[in-house]
Amino acid sequence: MAVRTRDHVPVLAAVLSLVSLALVFGAVLGAVPASLLPHAPAAVAAIPHLNAVVSLVAIGTIAYGWRQIRAGNVRNHRAAMITAAVLFAAFLLLYLYKVVVEGTAPFPGPDAVYRFVYLPLLAIHMTLAVVCVPLLYYVLLIGLTHTVAEIPRTRHPRVGRVAAALWLTSFALGIAVYLLLYVVY
Repeated sequence: MAVRTRDHVPVLAAVLSLVSLALVFGAVLGAVPASLLPHAPAAVAAIPHLNAVVSLVAIGTIAYGWRQIRAGNVRNHRAAMITAAVLFAAFLLLYLYKVVVEGTAPFPGPDAVYRFVYLPLLAIHMTLAVVCVPLLYYVLLIGLTHTVAEIPRTRHPRVGRVAAALWLTSFALGIAVYLLLYVVY
């Protein structure tokens, strides 16, 4: 199976991206009925705070992985980036569960902050998150299906740098959105 996967990484990354984004947009736009999921109010209330912690840990993990590959430590880089991908998946599952059972959180602050600070931050965060999905699938699939010796001859190093930078920025902006929604206001 690895031979087939490694020969079709761009197509597989595109298919996985489309399926993933369809699930996300379906949940956010209400296509997933809340009645399909159990509703645990205390757990749902904790999700934004838990996701902020997950985001902080993911930022640290991505930064660590980036430093490790720059130092030539492929093993630690790989472990860090796989851990970051798992954290991203956990974040997304928790977020989507919350959105399906309760909807999106309304902004509680003043209208001026909403229009000129919150919405631009949220828009950039969401755009980067969407752009990251195919890039992350691509670099993960290359990293998982190619030998260490082969990876430098692929687009993994170049795409990985872009993906990591966008991923870090998206997580950081997500924390800023969290702070505006749940701490500042």
